[in-house]
Amino acid sequence: MIPIDDLLLFGLAALIMVLSPGPNMIYLISRSLSQGKRAGIISLLGVMSGFLFHILMVSFGLTAIFFAIPFAFVIVKILGVGYLLYLAYNSIKSKNKFFDVDQNLISDTSLKLFRTGLLTNILNPKMAVFYLSFFPQFIKPEYGSILDQSFQLGIIQIFISFLINFLIVISAVKMASWFSNQPIWQRIQKWFMASVLTGLALKMALTKAK
Repeated sequence: MIPIDDLLLFGLAALIMVLSPGPNMIYLISRSLSQGKRAGIISLLGVMSGFLFHILMVSFGLTAIFFAIPFAFVIVKILGVGYLLYLAYNSIKSKNKFFDVDQNLISDTSLKLFRTGLLTNILNPKMAVFYLSFFPQFIKPEYGSILDQSFQLGIIQIFISFLINFLIVISAVKMASWFSNQPIWQRIQKWFMASVLTGLALKMALTKAK
């Protein structure tokens, strides 16, 4: 069982990550603006299903790797440090205008909205790499089953992501308007996210596998 303080730290990190504008947020805001809140919520359910898919794959993958290769835990952590630093670098260099969303999208059926949200996550290889680099710093063999720990983290991550993205969907118009009028926020957000990712990378690098 993962200690409560580690779970709280993971929850905070997951909250910070979901607040960082990206493809999922852009898609949800776009659909909410173009087709209304109902379309946004259906799209959100698809996105959440994509998160569940990646979490299942990473959970079983980590379990198989850690049991098959004695030093895999250390190797994954090293790769994770590099990837988190890469994300930090990209967050600073990115010139994307996250909230320049398209409000003139063609209306889609509920099934297509769900499917598009699902595929937005499943077909994004960066999501799998992110989970593979993010989860290990909170998972330790001495806490018990790697699979159980992965599911604990996954449930927390999905809950936080759903809650925040649901609030984004129901307030999409106000959010898009506010961010478009506050360009300085995007610069602050880039450096803030870079600092958080660098901190997580350092934490991962200093964690010793037992």
